[in-house]
Amino acid sequence: MDIQVLEGALVEVPTATATGMDRRAFGEFVGPQGELASYAFGWTTGSDPHVAHLSVGIGAGNPGGGTFHAVVFETEDGHAFSLTDDPFERVPEGGPDLTADEARAHEDLPFIWWVADQIMQRDRRAWWMLHWLLRTTCIQTREIFERSEPILLVQHDAEDGMWQLIGASDADGGTGKIGHLHHAIDEDQSLIDTLDLPPGGSATRAGAESPWNRHL
Repeated sequence: MDIQVLEGALVEVPTATATGMDRRAFGEFVGPQGELASYAFGWTTGSDPHVAHLSVGIGAGNPGGGTFHAVVFETEDGHAFSLTDDPFERVPEGGPDLTADEARAHEDLPFIWWVADQIMQRDRRAWWMLHWLLRTTCIQTREIFERSEPILLVQHDAEDGMWQLIGASDADGGTGKIGHLHHAIDEDQSLIDTLDLPPGGSATRAGAESPWNRHL
């Protein structure tokens, strides 16, 4: 049986000051032996500290069941998790909220970390969150930066890993703008279908409502 990461609801709520957005994504995990877990992760734009949150629940109604909570933060090599006492979300497969110490002592903690890694690799909303967390930059044409054209071409550069966002107008190196990739996804969430492009890959579409075609 293959690993399944099943994307569920995405809840988006403006922050109290209306300067950012609180996003929470939910889903279900099924392991190769039928192991079950539920999860939620989330991030708040404009927040300080600049961290994301994750909850993974297992064993609802069974001895040893619980919900593990962690923060997700940036490191030199990418991202890492750290257990926290503060509950983030309730999830269907979860049991009682575990403190960080209780989670560290739990026999299933290695499984939880494995599930967390699978979620980050397979849930498209997690890719979006990680680009926010890591402050990934991209080059945009002036028209894309000014939101006067839809994005029709996404390129992930093979040499430096830079992301490029291009519309109907030809790219001009003299007028290109540097921005954060997550801001572009905020405006056009269909871009999450392109975020697993490997270096050297690209994706195109005919219009804003058209599906993405990948070129690897």
